[in-house]
Amino acid sequence: MPSSGPIFERASSAPPVPAGLPLIITLTGFADAGNAVSQTLDYMRDELDGTPVSVFSNDALLDYRARRPMISFDQDHLTGYRAPRLELSLVHDTLGQPFLLLGGYEPDFGWDAFTEAVVDFAGAYETSSATWVHAIPMPVPHTRPIGTTVSGTRKELTKAHSVWQPHTQVPATAAHLLELRLAEAGNDVAGFALLVPHYLAESDYPAAAMAALDSLSIATGLVFAGDDLREANRDYLAKVGDQIKDNDELSRMVSGLEDRYDAYMAGSTDATPIIHTGDLPSADELGAELERFLASRPPGEDDKRGL
Repeated sequence: MPSSGPIFERASSAPPVPAGLPLIITLTGFADAGNAVSQTLDYMRDELDGTPVSVFSNDALLDYRARRPMISFDQDHLTGYRAPRLELSLVHDTLGQPFLLLGGYEPDFGWDAFTEAVVDFAGAYETSSATWVHAIPMPVPHTRPIGTTVSGTRKELTKAHSVWQPHTQVPATAAHLLELRLAEAGNDVAGFALLVPHYLAESDYPAAAMAALDSLSIATGLVFAGDDLREANRDYLAKVGDQIKDNDELSRMVSGLEDRYDAYMAGSTDATPIIHTGDLPSADELGAELERFLASRPPGEDDKRGL
């Protein structure tokens, strides 16, 4: 059973948080096709300048026996216990722009308490928006842009980038509940479900992480370079291409998926996928996109974020 103690505590070295920052949410643990969210979280933690603000309690939220932490064994003794992390952090993007990152595992317990805490954070820090990403496997080809289903309150993003808008019921995640509760509290919130080729869903697909980062950029104006992901994606696609080239069955499958994808995009939607699978935008393209984003914002909004 989970602990009955507090579910989070403020980090001892927590920095001051400016008001009006965007909130990005990356929770791992459920459907994560191509390991898009895991790779995105690794990028945020390893490549960007981040400092914990509040740390959530593993004993209150984590089922250790369902997701056992890793520990190292060195010949005759144990070392290097790696405790899972679920934190709210102050992070800076490639250009030094600040944002809040809620990153880590999806809670096993205490969803109501967890979402209440995050909604309180959003109110206390006057966050300008909340954006989250996840990825689901779909019968789509890797040779076409990665599409998204966009949910939330930001209708301009849904209209522009939601290429698939089903009427369905799905197993809920904690991030789904966060979107719902943040929207009920009056926050601007957007969720991006990446539509990842089903035959690549069990691997670390770099293009899926690239699509996640680009979705976050479109929604927030933040800039993420992702040079290592770009290079890894080139190698990955080359290996996939070699496997398909030497397998007639795979070649026919991909060709059929391409035909279905092209027919659907031509006749069923006016939205456009956010990113192509081949590469991330160039620095000039990122800068131009950032300028367009800033130009579309109400006067004085930058002042609220301390920019």
